[in-house]
Parts: sequence; structure tokens; C-alpha cells
Amino acid sequence: MAKRASLKSAARTETLAKPSVIPFFKSVEENFNKAVAVTKYPQGLADQIRVCNSVYYFQFPVRIRGEIEVFEAWRVEHSQHKLPCKGGIRFSELVDQDEVMALAALMTFKCAIVHVPFGGAKGGVKVNPHNYTTEELERITRRYASQLVQKNFIGPSVDVPAPDYGTGEREMAWIADTYATFTSGEDINAMACVTGKPIAQGGVRGRKEATGLGVFYGLRHALSKSKDLKRYGIEAGIAGKKIIIQGFGNVGYHAAKFIQEEGDGIIIGVAEWDGGVYNPKGIIVEELAEWRRENGSITGFPKAKTLKRGAQLLEYACDVLVPAALENQITIRNAPRIKAKIIAEGANGPITSQAEHILLDKGVFILPDMYLNAGGVTVSYFEWLKNISHIRFGRMGKRFDEGVQKRMIDSIESLTGKMFSDKERKMLMTGAGERDLVYSGLEDTMMFAYDEIMDLWRANKKVKDMRTAAYVSAIDKVATAYMQLGLFP
Repeated sequence: MAKRASLKSAARTETLAKPSVIPFFKSVEENFNKAVAVTKYPQGLADQIRVCNSVYYFQFPVRIRGEIEVFEAWRVEHSQHKLPCKGGIRFSELVDQDEVMALAALMTFKCAIVHVPFGGAKGGVKVNPHNYTTEELERITRRYASQLVQKNFIGPSVDVPAPDYGTGEREMAWIADTYATFTSGEDINAMACVTGKPIAQGGVRGRKEATGLGVFYGLRHALSKSKDLKRYGIEAGIAGKKIIIQGFGNVGYHAAKFIQEEGDGIIIGVAEWDGGVYNPKGIIVEELAEWRRENGSITGFPKAKTLKRGAQLLEYACDVLVPAALENQITIRNAPRIKAKIIAEGANGPITSQAEHILLDKGVFILPDMYLNAGGVTVSYFEWLKNISHIRFGRMGKRFDEGVQKRMIDSIESLTGKMFSDKERKMLMTGAGERDLVYSGLEDTMMFAYDEIMDLWRANKKVKDMRTAAYVSAIDKVATAYMQLGLFP
């Protein structure tokens, strides 16, 4: 739709448009077929795991400034081998059924890889949120949620949405309230119908940064494995690595922040929809974020060179490239010019299946999306557990742990005669709060999943790359669930 005059300053066309490439879902299917070919599962079981079980396409009207506008929308449940299904809701004028199906399929495999007991799902509304006021977006979001309630495509034990591109905590709070209204207070677990909510509405500390933090944990762990890196001629360690980030939204910003502050990586470039910035000596992430808050764009940042096309940065020399924007960003057109030694997929499907062949032939180490950006769904699982248990993580044990630590410190001081400083006592005595536990659980999840995938890769000579190993890992878990349910012999 055309930009509205009253929103001229905020409205924009989504310029990260999808290139004319292989359809996203077909790309996912090709990767799936490549992996399932090295397994021994019956064809019927493979077909069941491949397809989307339920696809709900609908249109709904909303009154916008005295006029009725009709919006297209989807909710896809790829697999119900475990319930509830889980997946984000995307608000974008570029969204379509193929994209939603592909993202739902990736969610199934992603959950399986990190041992989150959910089936995969995804939702989308064809709308550019920048072209609407907050009040208009609330009406659109609530109407979308009401349609899901009516068709039983949402609920704590059925299907649990989350934020995605174009949505956030605000939209999740609106959806939770809409669900609670429709269920008339009969469901005590109503707030568990959606994750990614504000803390005051049942959200969990650490959820907002979870996907970007998971990218950091996964990348740091991968770069600690010198044996795995040897085949690519890459030195171990994240410190000092030159890194380019594509996308400076929630995922890209937090990935860059943790890579720089916790890993001592050097962020040399950041690409966004309206341009990019580059400084081979490094960019301070928080300074760039502050510049964008004040100016509405990362372009023009005085401590880096501005590029008119952010996509140019994909082809710049670097140690690690982190595409954290949208799918289909690296295609057969630009893959031959990619110079990164490692591509860490922070977004879903940023590399097409055709482009991946080119990159693998060039010796690029690819950390696949279904593993690396699983931090979001992992912490969403923690939030869901918090909502159905009705208690904040750490509430029962934090003070007790602090008491135990205090008695231990007092004993050490008494036995040795050495006194700890106030700073040391505070550090050693602090019990784990909710954020501490969430971070710890996420870090352990990312490390365990990586090691499991790599063990499978080493054990199966037919597997030639990490994405295929990740798919095989996921297929094994989903297939086992189906067979244990008695659906297949």
C-alpha cells in the first residue's frame, strides 16, 4: 500500500527485498533431502517429517482511519510430533506462504537440535509496520490473534507464538491479552500462550537478547575447537577476529555487542537496509547504536566509512561474516565473491542451497542457522516453563545459595586468617538470579548442541558439512519421536 502522509517520517519501503532465487521452502527441502539421504528411515517417515502438517491462510479486515483494509495472514504448523508447536510471528510486506512454511520447518529442526520439546510453527502478516501508528498496529495484531484463537492455532498446549521480524514485546503482550480475553479466565496458564513478552507480563529476563547471545555462545564455542578449525585453516579463538554483521536489529545488535564486549572480537562492518558502515580498525557497537538512536540510521556514523549499499559488506574480507537480517541474502550471484572464512548464520536461511555449494567448495566454514540462532527458542522455552510453573527462576534458591556461600567464605577466612575484600565477598556471595540462570542454561544448550552435531559429523563419513550434520541430528530426533509414538513400525 502507499505510504500515508501522516506517517511520512516513519514510513519506508522494506528494501531488503527477496532476490529472484530458488523459493525458500524448496531450499529447505533440498537441504533436508541431502541429509535424509544419508539416513536409513523409510520413505514414508521421511515424507512425513518433510511436509507442513497444517497451513492456515486467511484474510481479515481492520478499520484504518475510517476505511476498511484487508490483510493477508498465515499460521503454519510444520510438525506436531511434540506439542505445543512454537514459532515467531513476522510482520512484513514481503511475507508469503512459502516463507512462512520454510521458517516453520526450520523451527521443527531447530527445536530438535537444541532439545526443546516443541514442534515447529511460524506466522506472518503481510504488513509494513512502519506505515501504521501504534494504535493501528494494535488493532491489526489483536485481530490476527483473535483469528488464531477461533481456529485453535494458539494456546499454551497447542501453539505458542513469539516475536520475529517486525514484532516484539509489545505485540506479544497484545496477543497474550487477546488470548486471555477469549478464554474468559478459564485457562490459568493463559500467559504461556506466547513468549517474548515484557517482564511485567510474564516475560523472562534474557529473552530479548537471547538469539544474539546464542549466536555469540555458539560462535565462541566453535572457535574454541582447534581440531574442527584445522581443516579450514582457521586459528582458534574469537578474540581479535575481524567480524562483519549484516542486520543491526535485535539479533545483529546483540550478537555484535556480546562478540565485542565478552569475546573481544573486532566488529569492522555493519550493514543495514539503508546502507552500511565500515572501519577496518573496528567499530564500537554501543557508539553505533547510540548514533542510530539519535539519527534514525547507522549511516553517517563519523567513526566509519558509510556505504550506500549495505549488501556490499557481505563481500568484504573478514574472518567471520554474520548475516543476521533476512533469508536469501547470499545467492549464486554473490557467493563467488564472499571472502569470509566463517559464515555464522544469525538469520534464518540467509544462504540459498545453491550458494552453499559454491561456499563449501571454497572452503568456507558455515555455522548453520538451525543451530546458531536457536537461542531465541531456547529462552522462549524457559519463559514457557516459567509461565506454566508460575514462579520466577531463582526465587526459591537465590537467598539460600547466598547464605551457603557466606558461611563458606566465613569459614575460609577463619581458617586461613586472610580476609576477602568487599568486592570479592560480593562477587562470591551473589546467588543466581533469573538472568544468570537463563544465560547459564542458554550457554550450556549451545555448547552441548554443537558438540552433538560435530560428533555426528565425525562418526558419519557420508556427511560432508555441518548443516547436513545438523539436519541429520534433527531428523534422528523427530523420527525417533514418531516411531516411539507407534505411528511407524
